[in-house]
Amino acid sequence: MKSANINTFPITATCPACGLLCDDIALENINHQLKVTKPNCAKTVAFFERAIGENTSLIAGKPATLQEAILKVAEILKQAHKPIFTGLGTDVQGYRALYSLSQKTSARLTHMNATSMARNLKVLQSTGWQTTTLTEVKNRADVIVCFGSDLLSHNARFFERFVDADGMFVSAKNRQVVVLGEASNQAIKSDALQAAWVLPCRATDLPSITIALRALVAGKQLKATKIAGVKVGDLQTFADKLKAAKYAVLTWVAKDLDFDHAELTIQNITETVAILNKTTRAAGLPLGGSDGDTSANNANTWLSGFALNDDALNDEHAEHDAMLWVNSFSPEKASPQTDMPLIIIGNSNIQHQAEVFIPIAIPGLDCSGTLFRVDSSVVLPLKKVRENNLPTLAEVLCQLEERLK
Repeated sequence: MKSANINTFPITATCPACGLLCDDIALENINHQLKVTKPNCAKTVAFFERAIGENTSLIAGKPATLQEAILKVAEILKQAHKPIFTGLGTDVQGYRALYSLSQKTSARLTHMNATSMARNLKVLQSTGWQTTTLTEVKNRADVIVCFGSDLLSHNARFFERFVDADGMFVSAKNRQVVVLGEASNQAIKSDALQAAWVLPCRATDLPSITIALRALVAGKQLKATKIAGVKVGDLQTFADKLKAAKYAVLTWVAKDLDFDHAELTIQNITETVAILNKTTRAAGLPLGGSDGDTSANNANTWLSGFALNDDALNDEHAEHDAMLWVNSFSPEKASPQTDMPLIIIGNSNIQHQAEVFIPIAIPGLDCSGTLFRVDSSVVLPLKKVRENNLPTLAEVLCQLEERLK
């Protein structure tokens, strides 16, 4: 029996710590301190169990009221001719408010994940692609290919929820999983991944391997016996598995493809999908997703008609005379270095040396909100699961816009 002086009640919540947006998180609120009871996901635990940080706005490191801080930000933005809004770690509502403010201030918008987002965007814009959803993976995929072996560090429960679970048209035991990447020493709790066929290679070898695989799937003959240390015979067996599959899914995390012209590797993967679809069914699945990047890109596209970062791909050092850094979800991610006035609006646990700092409510913790899942197929609601008197990002920016009139 719990002690009478402990206030505890169960909560089911959605976790915004990665792009999967798992909506089966079980929490307990014990004396206003959250405890994750399931699942045992390190990202989920870190997000929900983080203590409430500094609740006071700061100007030059000194405590200030919210209104004083907003007036100081307005002063900085009025004097700026080329402000840049970056970070952009927020939910859909927060991004809409940021976009509106950017229109009033002629600010450039670039997400903290702009570099990895650009790798996927270049392929989508230049050649298009055929992708699937997480639900379709669970219900139909009989062969799943992972390009790169570090997927679990980004989406820890992908295998648990969508591969190890039985689907409508395929059982978990009948799926085949192939991994092209370095051997991982992660503690893997996936039956499918433990049983996967692993073709060891470095991430920087993927350009050569993916173009060879694309050729073999297209029926081409290769004179080489090895490609980047992988036997061509093994790649041929791999290609045959893909062609025999009823529904193959080829997945990757753009953030891990950190080498020159990585977008060409992604294009090799998506073109392999296109070749397979001439005779069977196949789809790509870009995974990852963090800090609201999928939501920011989708919201920017419907508001402006352009993809986010479209005119400033991975250019975080663009010329600017003021920087606004917004970061709701990941306090450990620091703002870029700048000699110009720096404004930080975000998670109360952020360590900073900003001219103005305004702590805000975190969507999914301190306030409700919505986010797009990494596959962009659904928008999931975020709940308020603890008490905090901080304003939302949209509320702060709405007041800021009023001061700029």
